[in-house]
Amino acid sequence: MSQNFIRPFREHHIDPTSITRHDFIETNGDNFMLTVPGLTYMTWNFCTKSNEEVQSNYYWFAYLYLLALFVALTNQIHKWSHTYFGLPRWVTILQDLHIILPKRHHRIHHVAPHETYFCITTGWLNYPLEKLGFWTLMEYLIEVGSGCRPRADDFKWAQKRE
Repeated sequence: MSQNFIRPFREHHIDPTSITRHDFIETNGDNFMLTVPGLTYMTWNFCTKSNEEVQSNYYWFAYLYLLALFVALTNQIHKWSHTYFGLPRWVTILQDLHIILPKRHHRIHHVAPHETYFCITTGWLNYPLEKLGFWTLMEYLIEVGSGCRPRADDFKWAQKRE
């Protein structure tokens, strides 16, 4: 798991544009797999429940669907925040409207020591989470729980898998 989920983020601080050289599957495959249980649950409900039962859970299913969509595409959206040429116009419009992560907003994260503004789908929660000390607390808990200091060995993690 760590090689699939952690390595790309650690490598990203060494070479922020590396994500732009990944194909669609390498960029998004792991995140798409994370959505399978929720989408399977929804499909099972749609196939086995009455229309009334499905309709009574409309908001829950809408939430699950949008969550799955954004989880599945979060790395693609992040990739677009590092892509400076050739983006479709609709992507740049969504970035300009700050519906998805804009380049200028994500740039804040890429100032050493890379310890703030970790939200990579929309960036909407970066400022409030920073003000609440959320990221500092999470890094402290990770360090206490794992013994690993965040970003201390980014170069080690940047090594490609065999």
